[in-house]
Amino acid sequence: MTDQQSTPVAEKPVKTSRAGRNLPAALAVGFGLGGSLIAILLLAPKVWVGVVAVAMAVATHEVVRRLREGGFSIPVIPLLVGGQAMVWLTWPFGAAGALGAFGATVVVCMIWRLVSGGLSTAPQNYLRDVATTVFLAAWVPLFGSFGALLIYPHDGAGRVFCLMLGVVASDVGGYTAGVLFGKHPMAPAISPKKSWEGLVGSLVLGILVSSLAVQFLTDNPWWVGVPLGLMLVITGTLGDLVESQVKRDLGIKDMGTLLPGHGGLMDRLDSVLPSAVATWVVLSLLA
Repeated sequence: MTDQQSTPVAEKPVKTSRAGRNLPAALAVGFGLGGSLIAILLLAPKVWVGVVAVAMAVATHEVVRRLREGGFSIPVIPLLVGGQAMVWLTWPFGAAGALGAFGATVVVCMIWRLVSGGLSTAPQNYLRDVATTVFLAAWVPLFGSFGALLIYPHDGAGRVFCLMLGVVASDVGGYTAGVLFGKHPMAPAISPKKSWEGLVGSLVLGILVSSLAVQFLTDNPWWVGVPLGLMLVITGTLGDLVESQVKRDLGIKDMGTLLPGHGGLMDRLDSVLPSAVATWVVLSLLA
C-alpha cells in the first residue's frame, strides 16, 4: 500500500489595489469609518471635536515614532499636550485659541529640546529637531484644529460634510481619470502614480460635488462650492505629495499600521488636514 501524498491547496490571493493595498480590508475600514463619522455628525455634532482631538493625538504619535526611528529627537510630551490644547481651545476661543496654543507649544518644545540632555552639554542637531517639531505641530494638530472649527456655526455639520465630500470626490475623480486616461506623470519623483489627467478628474468631480454640498448642506449659494472645490483639490493633492515626500525621506511606505489596508491614520489624513484649513478659510470668507 503506497502512501498518498496530499496536494497542497493554493491559497486564494488577497485582492489588492493598484497601490498594493489589501482592497477588501481597505473598503471595510473605509466604510466603517465613514459610517461612524456620518452618525456622529447627524446625531451628536459636538462629539466631532473629541474625534478630531483623538485623531490628532494618534496621528502625531505615529509621525513622532517614525521620526525617532529616523534619528530625530522630538519632544513628544509637550507636542501631544499642546496638540490637544490647539483642538480643545477652539471651543471657547475659536481660531485665536488654536493659534495661541500653537505658539505656546512651539515655545515649550524649543525649551524642552534645549534642556533634554541637561544644561552641561550642548544638544546635538538642535536646529534640525526643533524645525521638524514646529513643522509637525503645524502639519498635524494645528491643521486639525481648523477641522474642529468647522463644527461650531449653526450649519457646522454641513460644513464638515463639505470638507469630507470634497476630499473624497477629489480622490475618486483623480483615481478614476488616472486609471482611464493617465499618461503624463505629475510628480514622478515623489508620487509616480499621480498624473495630470488625474488632476483634471479631481477638479471636475471635486468642484461638482463641493457645489452640490454647499448648496444642500449649508446656508450658502452653490457658487461658493466652486472656489471651495478648487481649493480642496489643490490642498488635497499637495497634502498627499507632502506626506509622500516625508515618507520618501524617511525610507518608509506607511506612517503606521493602525488601519488595515490603509496604513496608519496619518496616511488617511494627509489630504484632509490641509483641506480642513482651506474649507474653514473659504467658508469663513464667503459664507
